[in-house]
Amino acid sequence: MFMSELWFTLYWVVTQSARWNPVYRYTFKDRLSQRYEKVLPKVDVFVCTADHTVEPPLMVVNTVLSVMAYDYPTEKLSVYLSDDGGSELMFHALLEASRFSKYWLPFCKKFKIEPRSPEAYFSTVLQPVNMDDPVMAEEWSTIKKLYEDMKERINNASNSGQVPEAARKEHKGFQDWDLVSSRRDHPTILQILIDGRDPRAVDIEEQTLPTLVYLAREKRPQYHHNFKAGALNALLRVSSRISNGLVVLTVDCDMYSNNSKSLRDALCFLMDEEGERIAFVQFPQSFNNITTNDIYNTSLRVIMEVELRGLDGNGGPLYIGTGCFHRRDTLCGKKYEKDCKIEWWTENDKRAEESTKVLEETCKTLASCSYEKNTEWGKEMGLKYGCPVEDVLTGLCIQCRGWRSVSYNPERKGFLGVAPTTLLQTLVQTKRWSEGDLQIFLSKYCPFVYGHGKIPLQLQMTYCVYLLWAPNCLATLYYVVVPSFCIHKGLSLFPKVSSPWVLPFLYVIIAKYAYSLGELLWCGGTFQEWWNDQRMWLYKRTTSYLFAFTETILKLLGFANSGFVVTSKVADEDLSLRYEKEVMEFGAPSPMFSILATLSIANLLSFIGALKIVIMDSQSRVFDKLALQMLLCGLLVIINLPVYEGLFFRKDNGRMPSAVTYQAISIAILAHTIALLY
Repeated sequence: MFMSELWFTLYWVVTQSARWNPVYRYTFKDRLSQRYEKVLPKVDVFVCTADHTVEPPLMVVNTVLSVMAYDYPTEKLSVYLSDDGGSELMFHALLEASRFSKYWLPFCKKFKIEPRSPEAYFSTVLQPVNMDDPVMAEEWSTIKKLYEDMKERINNASNSGQVPEAARKEHKGFQDWDLVSSRRDHPTILQILIDGRDPRAVDIEEQTLPTLVYLAREKRPQYHHNFKAGALNALLRVSSRISNGLVVLTVDCDMYSNNSKSLRDALCFLMDEEGERIAFVQFPQSFNNITTNDIYNTSLRVIMEVELRGLDGNGGPLYIGTGCFHRRDTLCGKKYEKDCKIEWWTENDKRAEESTKVLEETCKTLASCSYEKNTEWGKEMGLKYGCPVEDVLTGLCIQCRGWRSVSYNPERKGFLGVAPTTLLQTLVQTKRWSEGDLQIFLSKYCPFVYGHGKIPLQLQMTYCVYLLWAPNCLATLYYVVVPSFCIHKGLSLFPKVSSPWVLPFLYVIIAKYAYSLGELLWCGGTFQEWWNDQRMWLYKRTTSYLFAFTETILKLLGFANSGFVVTSKVADEDLSLRYEKEVMEFGAPSPMFSILATLSIANLLSFIGALKIVIMDSQSRVFDKLALQMLLCGLLVIINLPVYEGLFFRKDNGRMPSAVTYQAISIAILAHTIALLY
C-alpha cells in the first residue's frame, strides 16, 4: 500500500509539470502576407497510409484533396501519398482524385468553402450556402455530381477488390503492379500524377495544380521496413529530389485538413523574426466522430487542450506524428546554431530540367530497401527507428539538438480525424502508445539522461507524464484487487472513519476528483464525459498499460519483438449505431476483456460480501473500520456497470463473448475461495 501511494504521489508531481506554465498562441496571417507573400517557401505534404482494408481509399483521397486545396500558392505546394500497402486500389483512387482536383480546387478557392475535404463538406452542407446566387448553385450541383461519380468508382473498385480493366488502360502506372508478388515483396512504385512544372498541369480555371506523387517504397522479406518511420524517411529522400520544400507537413491519412489556412498559421511561427529556433509547429489531434460524452475518452481532451500548452511553456510540445509542420533540415538531423539564419527565398530546385519520366526512375532508388544500408538514416537523420512511437522519440531528439517547438490550437481546428469506435480498438491503440513510451524511458533516450543539459528539467519531467503511463498498471492493479479481497478477512488498509487520520485520505480523494472534473468542464466537456474518462482511466491502466509494461520487459529480456497495429477505420452499420448511442462495444474475444471481466466480477462479489458483513454487524464496528475500502469497492462496481451489462444482460453482437464470461466467473470465484481460505 505504501509503495502504491508513493508511486501515485510521485506521478502526480510529474503531471503537475504540464500545468505550471501554459502558453496560448495567436497568429496574424495578414502580416505574413504583407511581408512574405512573394517569397513564401515551398511546402511538401506527406500523407501516410498502410493498409487499404482498414484505411479505405476514399477516406485517404479526401485527406489528400483537403491538403491540395490549402489557401497557398499551388506552384509551391506538393503532396505525397505513401502507400505502405502497395495497393493498386489506392493508386486508382489517387488517380481519380488527381482528375477531380481540377474541378475541386477552383471551386474551393472561388467560394472560400470550409472544410475542403469533399466528403466532409458535402455531408455537412446539404445545399449551396448562397441559394440566391445561381452561379454558386449551378457549380455546387456540378461539383457534387462529379464527386459522387468519383466516389462510386472508387468504392466499386474497393468492394470488388480489383481495378476495372478500362481504368487500368488509362494510365501506364498500373503496369508497375505486374511486378508485385505481394504487399511485402515488390519494387518501388513511384508515379508523379501531377507535375507542377508541366504547363499542362492546370485546373479548369487555367491555374497551376499542386504536384501530386504516389509512392509505394520497395518491400522485401529480408529487409525490415521500420513501419511508419521508414515510410516517412523514404518520402523525405524522394521529395528532396522532386520538390525539396523547406517545410514538411506530416499527416495521417484519416486526418483531413479542416482549416485551409493552417499552413499559413504554421508559417507565422516558422517565419517570425523570433521564430528561427522553432523546429516544428504541432496542431492538436481532433476528431469528427466523437460522441456527445466521448464514451472511450478518445478525444484526449485534457492532453490536447491543457497539457500540450503546458509542454509549450516548458520548452515545446512533443511531436505526435500527425498535424505537424516541420523545417525539413531539422527532420534531417540539423543542429540549432545561434548564428543560423534561414533564407526562405533561396530554395534549391533539384529537379532542374529533368523530364517527369526520368525523375521517377531516378527517385525510385531513394525508396529502395538497400538505400539506407550503412547510412545514418533512422539514427541521426530522419525519423528514429526501433520504437513504436517514432514520432515522440524523433521530436525529443530534435529538441535535444537545441531546437524548440510550439503548439497551436486555433478556434477552427486544423485537422479532423477518425477516432476508434470500439473499446478494443481504443485499448490496443493505447497499448502501442504506452509500450513505445516506456521503451523510450528505459533506453538511452530517457529524457533525464539523454536530455540532461540539453532541454529544461521541467520539459524532461513533462515528457515523463506519457513515458511512465505503463508502470501505472502495478499500483492501479493493487488498488483494484487487494483492498477488495481484504474485506472478506476484515483486514483494514485505511484509517477508521472515526479516526482523524482519515482526513488526509478524504482530502486527497475530494481534491483530486474535484480538480479533474473542473479541468474537463473548463475544456468544454460534460460531467458524463468526465465519468467516462474515469472509467477509461481504470480500463487502460488494468489492460493496455499492463500488456505494454509486460511486453516491454519481455522485449528487454529478449523474449518479444515490437510490432505495429493499424487501427481500423471501417465500422459496420450496427456497430456505428451502438457507438452513436454510447453503448460500450465488446464483441470480439480478447485477453484485455478477460482481465476487465474478471476484475469487475471479483469486485462485485467483494462488495456483496461487504454488504452482508455490515448488515450482520449490529454495532457498526466493521463499517467504521472498512468504510473506505467499501467506498472504493463500490466505486469500482459502479464504474464497471457497462461490463456487467455486457456480461449478463445484452443480447446484441456487441455483448461480452460467452467464453470470456465463463472464464471470468470461474477465475473470480476461485480467487475469492482462495482469499477466504487463506
